[in-house]
Amino acid sequence: MTDLDVTRTAAEVLGWSRAAVDPPLRAAVARLPASVRGIAAYHLGWSDEHGGPTGADAGKALRPALALLAAGVVGGTAEQALPAAVAVELVHNFSLLHDDVMDGDTTRRHRPTAWSVFGANPAILAGDSLLVLALDVLADSGRPAAGLLAAAVQRLIDGQSADLSFERRADVRPEECVRMAEDKTGALVGASCALGALFGGGRADQVDRLRRFGEGVGLAFQFVDDLLGIWGDPEVTGKPVHSDLRNRKKSLPVVAALNSDDEAGRELRALYHRAGPLSEADLARAAHLVESCGARAWSQARADDLLARATTHLRAAGPGERAARELDALARLATRRDH
Repeated sequence: MTDLDVTRTAAEVLGWSRAAVDPPLRAAVARLPASVRGIAAYHLGWSDEHGGPTGADAGKALRPALALLAAGVVGGTAEQALPAAVAVELVHNFSLLHDDVMDGDTTRRHRPTAWSVFGANPAILAGDSLLVLALDVLADSGRPAAGLLAAAVQRLIDGQSADLSFERRADVRPEECVRMAEDKTGALVGASCALGALFGGGRADQVDRLRRFGEGVGLAFQFVDDLLGIWGDPEVTGKPVHSDLRNRKKSLPVVAALNSDDEAGRELRALYHRAGPLSEADLARAAHLVESCGARAWSQARADDLLARATTHLRAAGPGERAARELDALARLATRRDH
């Protein structure tokens, strides 16, 4: 048996991906203007607020790993897909910098968010700079890939806009919330897989199959992430327990529960739309009501179904059996996290 026959675990793939992407990612960020470079380095976990090196959590880098493996599925190499992997990681972190400002989140990856350290406006500018840098990385590669990424970013922005609009509404329907998640999360995960396949030399049909695989995985990921936003262990999520409920977010399980016609749904609507902050007891009660409505089980069932459907696209995408097995394992890890 050769090394090429050995399928790595999802954790091993993430470690391999991080090691491969980190040097070109650091080289790209070094090109940023000095005014935002330190903020980006802090957000990425490379430095403290004074610029000193640190070993802070830089995130799992799921999207770059998907790009690298997608190249292998279509018969290419991970090295070919490095520009794609760097670009999607830059875009993802652009979105996180902006999300933290818009949501008012003060903790990410177990430490203060960039905006809470450097201010909201500098953090927004740092996010803007990461987005432009992502397009520069693709332009430097010589591949006609910027349009694919730009389209995904437009969908991401549209999804984030819908998410913000939900905060001002009391009548959000589950199907609206699903569409929002398809754009806000699914689009970039789909683009990560599609870009990897494109850089790996994949045919148009293979690129499309992997895009559809990624979009399904991305939506499943959002269902699970929203569960973590309510019941996640702070040691895993880096955020306080019940953080989404505290912020009155209209997440997928919450919207499903708010639309429930039973007693638990009615009580949750009264609690969620009540003026003033929710106490710890209120938050615990809200979480119990969401689960009593069946929304917790519904969300996990939807995630499982989306993953099964996505896998059919992966099987049809290409001959790279080892890469496909590892891509499938990575998708399952992302959608079955502890919660």
